Amino acid sequence: MDPVELFHQVAATVPAYRAFLAENHINPEQVTTFQDFVGLPMTSKENYTHRHPLPDLCRNGTIGDIIAVSSGSTGVPSFWPRSAADERVIAARFEEVFRDSFGARERRTLAVVCFALGTWVGGLFTVNCCRHLAERGYPITVVAPGTDRREILRVIPELAPHFDQVVLLGYPPFLKNVIDTEDLPWADWDIKLVTAGEVFSEEWRTLVAQRAGIADPVRGIASLYGTADAGVLGNETPLSVEIRRFLSTRPDTARELFGESRLPTLIQYDPKVRFFEEHEGTLLFSGDNGIPLIRYHIADEGGVVPYEDMLGFVRRHGFEPAAEGPERPFVYVFGRSHFTVSYYGANVYPENIAVGLEQPEVSGSVTGKFVMEVVEDADRDRHLTITVELMPGEKPTDEIAQAVGGSILAQLRRLNSEFAHYVPVPQQVPFIRLRESGDPEYFPPGAKHRYTR
Repeated sequence: MDPVELFHQVAATVPAYRAFLAENHINPEQVTTFQDFVGLPMTSKENYTHRHPLPDLCRNGTIGDIIAVSSGSTGVPSFWPRSAADERVIAARFEEVFRDSFGARERRTLAVVCFALGTWVGGLFTVNCCRHLAERGYPITVVAPGTDRREILRVIPELAPHFDQVVLLGYPPFLKNVIDTEDLPWADWDIKLVTAGEVFSEEWRTLVAQRAGIADPVRGIASLYGTADAGVLGNETPLSVEIRRFLSTRPDTARELFGESRLPTLIQYDPKVRFFEEHEGTLLFSGDNGIPLIRYHIADEGGVVPYEDMLGFVRRHGFEPAAEGPERPFVYVFGRSHFTVSYYGANVYPENIAVGLEQPEVSGSVTGKFVMEVVEDADRDRHLTITVELMPGEKPTDEIAQAVGGSILAQLRRLNSEFAHYVPVPQQVPFIRLRESGDPEYFPPGAKHRYTR
């Protein structure tokens, strides 16, 4: 994709983007080089998509044929139209995983879509992309129980014996929980996993592969990087997984490459379809979607590494990947750790938690300061954990913890539709840790407070 060419197409056909350029005193005819392009102002929900009527954001002012809905920090929905043409382009990301990792061109494959169904982006989008692969001649059959555990248990044992392999598609903790808790002969069915929405550890990949009877974690579990704004932006490849597994055991090397020792999701993307840029440690992308986006700031922390740079880096550190991946650039994604935590694919925002602490039944006991994090236990299960600061003089009690947890849960369900629908009900209850006022670890006096870890 030539980003300059895309810019001119969008400027000519999208009313909202023409208005955005006019507001910023930019003449599209003067944008002729790549340097001109990267000098354009960034777009975002705040300065662009939320400021214009939905039709004006679409090409020729016409809304596409299907709409996904995402909920923001206060539960106010964002609407993301798209078309079948958008899905055909993005189906290439699914095709790469199914073909190169799962060998699905030659094997009868049951694709079990376990993302939430409805207006949310994951479920129906995935169903449609898998059906596009069937249209391309892949022997793929799709069934979509969504996040309904009873339906998952009903369809898999009946259908799986008729196929060479079974691919489960869903949020990582949900798929792990199903595999862990349902007494099914997973190893008999040659299970594969496609995940999205969460960063997981390589220890998680290894453990889940063992429990599901997946012989090769590198080719048996693949993560997609997608957003409601633009669908799937990139995908793990055997090459990217091999590199990530190498880096997972060398935090100093990972820090040298990524700037942090924590491990991001590492994917490859097709620059002919999506164009990524790095801006102050966060990601921008440009792409032709139901709402075409130019230099769109998604606030995900991460960066871009060219293909040759990545291969050169790992070779200098003594690693020669066995997998031959596509010669395409890499993008790494930490997620929006300054603003949100991702839990079962739902973004949990500080504002959601704050409202829970402001309810009259608990507000007298707490200061309103908190830290939210997703904590992984020894069994690699993840839990939404919220550490809350008590008012001066208050001591932690089970009664306060229960009241705080109940209030936060009620507001999360009320304000955050993704949380209510993505997270299984038993896992929605947050784990509350109470700390006395001024706790040096979580609430040191005088320090700038951060609401996430």
